[in-house]
Amino acid sequence: MKSIYLLKSYLIEKRLAVIVGVVCLIAVDMFQLYLPRLIKRAIDDLTAFRIDLGGLSLYALYMVGIAVMIGMFRYGWLRCFVGMSRRVEEGLRNQLFEHVQTLSPSYFDKTKTGDLMAHASNDMLQVRMATGIGVVTIIDTIFMGTAAIAFMAYINVSLTLFALAPMPLVVLASWYFSKKMHLMYGEVQETFSELTEVVRERLAGIRIIKAYNREKDSLAGLEKISGVYVSNNLKLARITGSFSPMITLFSNMSLAVILCVGGRQTILTDITAGDFVAFTSYMGLLMWPMMAVGTVTNLVQRGKASLDRINKILETRPDIADIPNAKAVQQIRHSIVFENVGFSYNRDRLQVAGDRLQAPALSEINLKIERGMTLGIIGPPGSGKTALLSLTPRFYDVCEGRILIDGTDIRDFKLRDLRTLISFMPQEPFLFAGTIRENIMFGNDKAQESDLIKAVEAAALYDTIRSFPEGFETVVGERGVILSGGQKQRIALARALIRNSPVLMLDDPISQVDAETASSIINTIKSAAEARTVFIVSHRLSALRFADQIITLKEGRITESGTHEQLAQYESYYAKTLRLQQIEEELNAF
Repeated sequence: MKSIYLLKSYLIEKRLAVIVGVVCLIAVDMFQLYLPRLIKRAIDDLTAFRIDLGGLSLYALYMVGIAVMIGMFRYGWLRCFVGMSRRVEEGLRNQLFEHVQTLSPSYFDKTKTGDLMAHASNDMLQVRMATGIGVVTIIDTIFMGTAAIAFMAYINVSLTLFALAPMPLVVLASWYFSKKMHLMYGEVQETFSELTEVVRERLAGIRIIKAYNREKDSLAGLEKISGVYVSNNLKLARITGSFSPMITLFSNMSLAVILCVGGRQTILTDITAGDFVAFTSYMGLLMWPMMAVGTVTNLVQRGKASLDRINKILETRPDIADIPNAKAVQQIRHSIVFENVGFSYNRDRLQVAGDRLQAPALSEINLKIERGMTLGIIGPPGSGKTALLSLTPRFYDVCEGRILIDGTDIRDFKLRDLRTLISFMPQEPFLFAGTIRENIMFGNDKAQESDLIKAVEAAALYDTIRSFPEGFETVVGERGVILSGGQKQRIALARALIRNSPVLMLDDPISQVDAETASSIINTIKSAAEARTVFIVSHRLSALRFADQIITLKEGRITESGTHEQLAQYESYYAKTLRLQQIEEELNAF
């Protein structure tokens, strides 16, 4: 398992902290084990009347000194093990996030954000507890338990055997309950993921909930999953709640045996009073390891269940990755070619949707886009326009055919190099919760101030930014909540333009702006098209008039292709849409 391998590597990396922590922990145990011997001597001296107040004071000083040493070494192991577990948690979380970023968009199409959040938070917490307090408890249980039994046997072997009689029951109980706990912990963590996703979704959509007065329904949905989470935790609590008292019962049974058998041996002078008190003290020390079996089992099973869940993600391989000996690519010299390209979001191309077969998103796409050429793409909703744009940067891979850049299949190129060639503006602009500057510079963090201003002017955004009191330093909030749809769209456009890549892909760049702003943006795109290869999807045909080639997609197929002048002459989708938009513009003019 990759997660276990990573966990081992982090522990090896922090081996110095582990070694120091173990030494400090053993030192604490040794001092604790010496205390009963000290008490035995004091009691034997008292019962024999061979000690005075000065001698008792000396014993007391010894005990104070031991207590100080225990405190110092306990601080040492706490510092080492807690710090180590935090570093392990940090390393594993970073590794998880790094791996998640390598996964393909198709993975996120079917994986909930709340589930990933639960893995990165609650599951990491359980792993940290298992590698920190869990490891401490295991070491302490083994060493303290073994040493306490050895000291008890040194005092009296037969009494030790009587005291350890319930131990096999502890082992059987641990084995039985650990299996049940592991299964239940997995269910609890799964439910926690669902609960996290429900809360995240409700908070992200709070404005829609309020707009439709669905607060009660939203709360009811949360209460339902919350009830399942509580129910699963109560089932788990019944198991863990039975286990700990059972271990305590077995421990107290041992104390009862010591009181009866050991008390009798003391009366018969087989052992001294000091031996009896020391033996009882060692049994008290042994009770901690016996009771800790429950704690260890609890922590380890929680950690193991969480580690299994994390491992499922770490062992997920991206659908899209570099092939061995992938080629570097720095520029497009000639053309981008689509050869009989077919694509479906389901890799089987056809998927069952009820009693019907769902057609592929794209079929038999043949295109040649020369360097510096502008390709316009139109079509009704669901015709495959966004899917077509998503294939060139390899957000998804084709299911049939191939896409060539200068005669080489794009799957043979290094993925990072390929995506460096492309500036992509998605249909739904996404803004991070930082400033306007940070969102635009996300496309090119090495750009100069002049490049930033040039990009926002090109996106018809400069005057809008100047109207904000903080200008470029305006914090846009989560997903750009303080901005209008058109402002967010223009920031996304500026982000694509500032990157200055040889290929510019724009998915409906003027859908949320007014006609005047749209005209300004179209002029910008025309200027960009003089030096770049441009793919532009738009429902407004005015944005495509200047394109060198325009294609119409319908049900994933190209139904017409040509320039604006050519397509406007036929009774086709393009011509009909053009006339409707012209009528709409005339009506809006009144």
